[in-house]
Amino acid sequence: MADPAHDALLTRWAIHLDSAREPVTQPAPEPYGQDLLARWAEPQRRYHTTDHLIAILDRVDELIRYAADPAAVRLAAWFHDAVYLPERSTNEDRSARLAERALPEAGVPQARTAEVARLVRLTRSHAPGPGDTNGEVLCDADLAVLAGSPEDYAVYAAAVREEYGFVPDDAFREGRAGVLRELLAMPRLFRTPEAQDRWEDAARRNLATELALLDA
Repeated sequence: MADPAHDALLTRWAIHLDSAREPVTQPAPEPYGQDLLARWAEPQRRYHTTDHLIAILDRVDELIRYAADPAAVRLAAWFHDAVYLPERSTNEDRSARLAERALPEAGVPQARTAEVARLVRLTRSHAPGPGDTNGEVLCDADLAVLAGSPEDYAVYAAAVREEYGFVPDDAFREGRAGVLRELLAMPRLFRTPEAQDRWEDAARRNLATELALLDA
């Protein structure tokens, strides 16, 4: 049975890939898109699913005018959690290496491939340097989930806990609280003007609320 959401994502992938490569005969985009979507649908995922992929692509579209290389940012969104095992700390690097292998084969120039890989690795720290507009857009889009409604944020937090279901409750609370404190200690969660205006205050409220619940 056809899956309209899957087909729509494949179409979106083809558009994004074609915008990133030279206008000459290139490999068909569909096999690369199918591989990525299969990765995003792996059974160990609860938050880092195709729903998250769609959400970050949508947020990137909203902020893309700030990016120096929109095509690289969009491809980085596709690859940023393409490799995801919750028990590993190397997911960003492995996702970047996947992009470094797949994109040149798909016809993306080496310089843009390198930028995609750099952006994917940046999602580990979410700390783009001054003037890194590509990094600002991708990181802001990835963190936008923090600014959801209280109900949506609760669903997000519960999905994260499910992904780490193998971690005992005490250890998870300690580790998650550490992550939340690191985020709250950042001078700014969001870097682009629009994201700061729309999401900064709500994200900080949500983070502080979750931290208070964990500390209770």
